[in-house]
Amino acid sequence: MRLTNYTDYSLRTLIYLAVRKQEKLATIKEIADSYHISKNHLMKVVYELGKAGYLENIRGRNGGLRLGKSPEEINIGQVVRLMEEDFHTVECFDPNKNLCVISPSCRLKGVLGEAMQAYLQVLHKYTLADVLVNEEELFQLLRFE
Repeated sequence: MRLTNYTDYSLRTLIYLAVRKQEKLATIKEIADSYHISKNHLMKVVYELGKAGYLENIRGRNGGLRLGKSPEEINIGQVVRLMEEDFHTVECFDPNKNLCVISPSCRLKGVLGEAMQAYLQVLHKYTLADVLVNEEELFQLLRFE
């Protein structure tokens, strides 16, 4: 299973804001610069996270971003499910694109489906707070101003 950049950037944004805490609002530019990622791509990510209530987007001259929920309330599995477009790891998972000739008799789809469910179950066991155990190190690496 491979996550899209969209989901990766979502998780990184949440980590950034959790480590930064509520001291000062963050900007998309600051987050993009810290991770050396596209500001334009991050804008879409931030919009979706805001719509879902994970972020509070404050508009205006002194606006910015902060977490919309506590790190303990943000479930990693739920974020991944929200941000991933689909979980079609192979074509037979997508009924609209499945051209595989052995699909009617193939048991691999069941095995891969079970593996996907196990993957998601593990992600659902963790919250954002769980991945912040090394918060001081993350703070140093993100080089807050």
